[in-house]
Amino acid sequence: MSVTTADAVRPLPGRRWLTAAIVWALLLSVPAWLPMLGGYTALAARVLVLGLAAMSFNLLLGFTGVMSFGHAAYFGLGAYGAGLTLKYLAASTPLAMLMGVLLGGVAGTLFGLLIVRRRGVYFAMVTVAFGQIAFYIAYSWNDLTGGYDGLRGFTRAPLDLGFATIDIANNDIAFYYFLLAVFAVATGLQGLLLASPFGRTLLAIRENERRARFLGIPIERHIWMSFSISCAFTALAGALYALLNNFADPMGLHYTLSGEIVIMAVMGGMRAFWGPLVGATLFVVAQDYISSITVNWMSFVGLIFVLVVLFFPRGLLGMLQGRGGR
Repeated sequence: MSVTTADAVRPLPGRRWLTAAIVWALLLSVPAWLPMLGGYTALAARVLVLGLAAMSFNLLLGFTGVMSFGHAAYFGLGAYGAGLTLKYLAASTPLAMLMGVLLGGVAGTLFGLLIVRRRGVYFAMVTVAFGQIAFYIAYSWNDLTGGYDGLRGFTRAPLDLGFATIDIANNDIAFYYFLLAVFAVATGLQGLLLASPFGRTLLAIRENERRARFLGIPIERHIWMSFSISCAFTALAGALYALLNNFADPMGLHYTLSGEIVIMAVMGGMRAFWGPLVGATLFVVAQDYISSITVNWMSFVGLIFVLVVLFFPRGLLGMLQGRGGR
């Protein structure tokens, strides 16, 4: 029986469950052990938000095989959608999240229709162009978005469950666990999606698009759906980012953030489900620590990225899972 390269690096089922158990044990106990290491809850919250953005982007890159350098556009649209809702519509955190997802998700769905037939560098460059258009609109529309100064004057509202109220506005630990609950739902949906026949079809497209087309798979439709879903989840991460900071600014739409999301996914491992979260953790912690020492923190983060690519070409978690699979 022959064994393909993909099969050779796929982690064993028991190892996948062990990885998930370790990840959730660490995430659930963050408020207990992070202060002992000199960290703070807001840092863990930022890891969750950017980790969700990187995992959402990885649906497109790691599991469909399509590169986008403009995913910050949907992250930023999600942030502005949430912020504008809280400021002008209603002081409702769930409604803000919903509007952020709708704004970024609908934009990604419509834009995806225009570029779904492009491949390679053409697809990537068009996504950059759309992201920059969104950036300059937010940068220039001072009356609505606040321009370069960003959107201010809103704050996340407490959660009213009817029988109880959870104060996520002033309690950082309560807000962290709220983010963790949303993160759990989002990643659970992503996991179910990838385990479904649709997810297996995306993997087939990634491995060999020409062969998948010969099998009768509508390639463009599946890539468009993958792009739309990825954008919607990324917009959710952007909405959570606006809630975390009570602020939204045009830099959340800039291509530099798109590059950072790509770095997180690659460092952690594109072929590993939890890889982008590991990459986001490394990126955010390194940024927080090194930026407190020098303003040239990006140079050191870039050096870390180069070292990871050279010595761990499948990413940190991807390399570990590859060894376990063999």
